[in-house]
Amino acid sequence: MRICGTGAALANAPLVQDKSYFEMKLQSTGIWGIGLATRKSNLNGVPLGKDSESWVLRSDGTVYHNGEALGKVSVSLTEGDIIGVTYDHIEMNFYRNGSSLQCPINGIRGTVYPLLYVDEGAIIDVQFNEFYHEPPSGFDKIMFEQSLL
Repeated sequence: MRICGTGAALANAPLVQDKSYFEMKLQSTGIWGIGLATRKSNLNGVPLGKDSESWVLRSDGTVYHNGEALGKVSVSLTEGDIIGVTYDHIEMNFYRNGSSLQCPINGIRGTVYPLLYVDEGAIIDVQFNEFYHEPPSGFDKIMFEQSLL
């Protein structure tokens, strides 16, 4: 699914399984972000990571939550890169072209959903299945909740 223009998108499926994975391909640079958020996060205005309900890797390589920088990746993120996200209800990790960016984020609380945003010409393609890179061991695509009647 391609995301372009200006704004944020929250996936419609929460991350309820033990180990989930999703990724995006950076098609065109600009302002962008990828991470997790609860339904309470304010999606009106980018960049995100400004409130207590979102945890976001921004296009400058810094991870933000509640308006504070939690860490910064040591490599530049450029057009063509595949950015992967893992979450196991203990920590969130980011990957670039299949390799860990060594910037784990802990302390995520609540029911969270994949979050992406774009601005200033950024174009990203998000993948929730049929990945560009094999998910890390034990992680898999996001599973949808099913209720049995």
